[in-house]
Amino acid sequence: HLVESGGGLVQAGDSLRLSCTASERTFRLYTMGWFRQDSGKEREFVAAISWSSDSTKYADSVKGRFTISRDNGKNMVYLQMNSLKVEDTAVYYCAVAPQWPARSSREYDYWGQGTQVTVSS
Repeated sequence: HLVESGGGLVQAGDSLRLSCTASERTFRLYTMGWFRQDSGKEREFVAAISWSSDSTKYADSVKGRFTISRDNGKNMVYLQMNSLKVEDTAVYYCAVAPQWPARSSREYDYWGQGTQVTVSS
């Protein structure tokens, strides 16, 4: 069970930090990822982090602006989003995958309900 929070309406250039809480302690053993989906578009990969936090992957569109991190002691994963752009507007989902690396949504088994991020110009 995954629950995202932290979305909202911001202006271009602002920052937001998304959080995802996992209810199961076993999630700390798995890859955690963030995806996003804008209306009328396919769900796209944003970032992923290995269970030990020693490896991360990012979509080219967010590299250098977004940072994924996790706190296994709190069963939390975060997505720090800086220098937000209008094109970052989407519903953001966190998800769990059993293997590393994992960039495709098909590799993820559990999903949260999503949190809306809207960036205005």
